[in-house]
Amino acid sequence: MTQAPIPVVVNGATGKMGRETIKAIAASKDMTLVGALARNPDRIGQDVGEVAGCGPLEVPILNDMQGTLALASQEKQPAVMVDFTHPDVVYENARAAIAYGVRPVIGTTGLSVEQLNDLADFADKASIGCLVIPNFSIGVVLMQQAAVQASRYFDHVEIIELHHNQKADAPSGTAIQTAQLLAEFGKAFNPPTVDETEKLPGARGSQTEDGIRIHSVRLPGLIAHQEVIFGAPGQLYTLRHDTSDRASYMPGVLLCIRKVLELKSLVYGLEKVL
Repeated sequence: MTQAPIPVVVNGATGKMGRETIKAIAASKDMTLVGALARNPDRIGQDVGEVAGCGPLEVPILNDMQGTLALASQEKQPAVMVDFTHPDVVYENARAAIAYGVRPVIGTTGLSVEQLNDLADFADKASIGCLVIPNFSIGVVLMQQAAVQASRYFDHVEIIELHHNQKADAPSGTAIQTAQLLAEFGKAFNPPTVDETEKLPGARGSQTEDGIRIHSVRLPGLIAHQEVIFGAPGQLYTLRHDTSDRASYMPGVLLCIRKVLELKSLVYGLEKVL
């Protein structure tokens, strides 16, 4: 017996990641788009497939999250909401989805530790799967895994992340997650060798509790890029990942839509579901 397709709502449907996700879902045989949410008043009522550039899908763009989630919750199969909105609203979006029994897949970064803990408690009590994914790129996961291995042998490391200048939060969720992964061994990095003085505040970037420096660059022309640079006497070891097209995220997005249905609680990071 053929499994019914997964009903999916895309929140932030008219943004760059949202449009790419619409196209990926439309091309997927095991998913069906049941809702498209956006706040842009110029797009409300338009066919989201036309806006995304993949042809008509007969799904209008709406600015009614509660109504859309209510309809999605009535589908025969459990529904999923993919969120590519804004750090200011993603927490409320995720709580609303869980309240309606719709599984959130959150691609928006900027959630605080307190918000993540609250969402984890809420999802656990509801036995609803929730995925929070700082980066959907499988290449980024491989870079992070290589960095974790290198951290065993290097005491000095700094992270440089570069993104387009429309990104609202800094450092990026990927950079923060990378630093968290490096710190899991309980090691302190970058032992001081000199009393530093910043002639301009922030010149040395931000610093985690484990001593890892993170530097953020925001420029038009960039998409998403990250370097993890390890240093030791006489050598440098640099890991770098570059995104040249948002289509590179779509295998990870589709994987998470499928995987979140198997979960009963919140899971953070793509590496946890690969």
